[in-house]
Amino acid sequence: MTPADLSRCVVSAVRHAVEDGELGGIVPARVVVERTRPGGVGEYATPVAFQIAKGAGLRPAQVAEVLARRLGGVAGIERVEITGAGFLNFSLTSVSAARLVRDVRPLAVVEVPDPPSGESREPRERFVRAAVARIEAAQGVGPGPEFPIAPVARRDGDVLARYGVDAVAWAVLTTPARETPEFSDTLLVQGEGNELFRVRYAHARAHALVRNAEQLGFRPEIGDDVDAPALLRVLADHPLVLEAAAHHRAPERLARHLVELADALLDFQYRVLPQGDEKPSAAHRARLALAEAVGTVLAGGLALLGIDAPTRL
Repeated sequence: MTPADLSRCVVSAVRHAVEDGELGGIVPARVVVERTRPGGVGEYATPVAFQIAKGAGLRPAQVAEVLARRLGGVAGIERVEITGAGFLNFSLTSVSAARLVRDVRPLAVVEVPDPPSGESREPRERFVRAAVARIEAAQGVGPGPEFPIAPVARRDGDVLARYGVDAVAWAVLTTPARETPEFSDTLLVQGEGNELFRVRYAHARAHALVRNAEQLGFRPEIGDDVDAPALLRVLADHPLVLEAAAHHRAPERLARHLVELADALLDFQYRVLPQGDEKPSAAHRARLALAEAVGTVLAGGLALLGIDAPTRL
């Protein structure tokens, strides 16, 4: 079971509990499931019990108990636990690399038109609202209410002139809307200290790996022989990150996820192509398919943020 499957399973459990009379109220169209924080219980958690408790006329803990009973026997869910006043926490059985690559590919294709430019707004406000609108549209979520966005500490025109549009967009989109972004010359560095550079570099490296493989006479082929637990874990979270970014209207969640995904790919890249006298194998083709999929996801994520993703750096 993938994390995205888990979100749908929770919605289904709520629906069946309502249909069977165990719970009352309205069944939510979506349920936000997020990875638990370090030191938390399980791998993923959802506050859905709090979301529907009032309509059900029950305490969140009682709602959580109903849902935990229903979800505990679902294939792919290894364990369900209730923490706090009613949080549901899950541990999942592992999902195959091939299934994961197939599932994320459609999510990486971004064909969302840019929202109205809003020339009357300050550049930071335009960047944030445009990114939120793209993410919401990609997730099929209607536009939410206006939300406050802190101004930049320096005049936007000066910042844009010094750092460029993409660097400024990255700086403001990695900062929560209520906080004031900071700008430094790190934004101009073409090196690992610059997060935007790392994300773009990882995307470019994915393309380079495919080009290099073609020169060696092989192409990507989806398979399970990849041995990349860290990269697969981050990639599996991508659908949930998109949902959470849309739900919370928080593009910084997507930006931070892209950094984590890029770093995982950059660690993995050295195992993709044959070394020395090695001949291309099924494992190499599967690793290449994984790297290609991650590169596509990185490009799609940057597109949602309104930032260019060059294929060569």
